[in-house]
Amino acid sequence: MFLKNLRVIGFLTIAAVILSIAFFAPSHRKNSPPTQPAQPTNAAPQDDAALVRSLLGEHLSGRTFAFATIAEACSGKKVLPLNDSPAHQRVIAAIHHALKETVAELNQTDSPVRQLRRINEASRFFEDGIHAHINATSGLKCEVPPTRDGEHQRSGYPDLKITDLESKLIFYLDPKLVEQGSAESTFRTFYFEPKNETLKINDDAVHLLCGIEHDGKDRLWTFTAWRLVDLSDLRVRLKAEFQASNADLYQKSVLSLPDSVR
Repeated sequence: MFLKNLRVIGFLTIAAVILSIAFFAPSHRKNSPPTQPAQPTNAAPQDDAALVRSLLGEHLSGRTFAFATIAEACSGKKVLPLNDSPAHQRVIAAIHHALKETVAELNQTDSPVRQLRRINEASRFFEDGIHAHINATSGLKCEVPPTRDGEHQRSGYPDLKITDLESKLIFYLDPKLVEQGSAESTFRTFYFEPKNETLKINDDAVHLLCGIEHDGKDRLWTFTAWRLVDLSDLRVRLKAEFQASNADLYQKSVLSLPDSVR
């Protein structure tokens, strides 16, 4: 679900805007890989101004997009809905078992997550635990999904790829940590920035997100429950922003304090 307006997709790709809780890229034919983006060029100021006005005219921040549509536009691969077929039931059962075992392990008093400063750093331990437990399940294979270049990088959506060996169906799983009581929060917690070189969606697949709840007690976290979400009917928003790094801001600074005020 996403991206009704392919003209908007083209605008955003050219502008190289940041996608937050959304996905954007040029349109592609079914099951064909996306074309490589053109190399950035320094456009004339009037061209930049026209592009900015075009983007503003689309009122993108007030719109929502279907995630399945955006993912397919970026990758050429379909987002499949979860169903009650035997293969889907096998994978869901394995995910719940893996979560149950991983939560029990990471709730131990000597759990490595108790040594972390930030709860977000614990996500890696859940990914590793789920990965190991699903791989220990007969008939299933779990791995870090490779990018289009064949690199197995941990960052970026999705975190895990599960294959049901009998049916050959693919399931992507993205674990997230969620503090108890924050399920209704409107803060952004799901992000997708599509780039051809780092894109990890390489299969028609079911896309699942697992929200793992914790009690919010810093460095004494207890993980209490989880929710599995089918992303096939998720709607997302776009956050477009212009940005600069410290290197951009300060590398050409030439002003210094006069001697009289030092």
